[in-house]
Amino acid sequence: MKADEHIQYWIDSSDDDFQAMIHLSEKGNNTWALFIGHLVLEKLIKAWYVKVNSKTPPFIHDLVRLAEKGNLALDDEQKDILDTISTFNIRGRYDDYKREFHKKCTNTFTKTWIDHIKRLRKWIKIKFQI
Repeated sequence: MKADEHIQYWIDSSDDDFQAMIHLSEKGNNTWALFIGHLVLEKLIKAWYVKVNSKTPPFIHDLVRLAEKGNLALDDEQKDILDTISTFNIRGRYDDYKREFHKKCTNTFTKTWIDHIKRLRKWIKIKFQI
């Protein structure tokens, strides 16, 4: 796959996951919506990584670490937000964390974090157009 095809693959996959995240949140599946929200950003950051490095992104899920490896400049607030969103990957995946995370994922909590995901998604997508 050429670099531009690889980039488009990650962006398209992220867009599909974004729609799934919205659908899950509308149905009240908050834990899974946030888990998928993590993937939305992970895939966009991996697309950015390919754009900058012209190679396959590393198999990591820590969003801040991935952004740093892709030279995606983040401010401290963005790093804090991405650190929290990275936890949704683990907490949405493993049963012992899921129970605790499920309790935390009220509609208000989920809406707040989906709003963060939407803003970061938009910010990253704009960077592709610069």
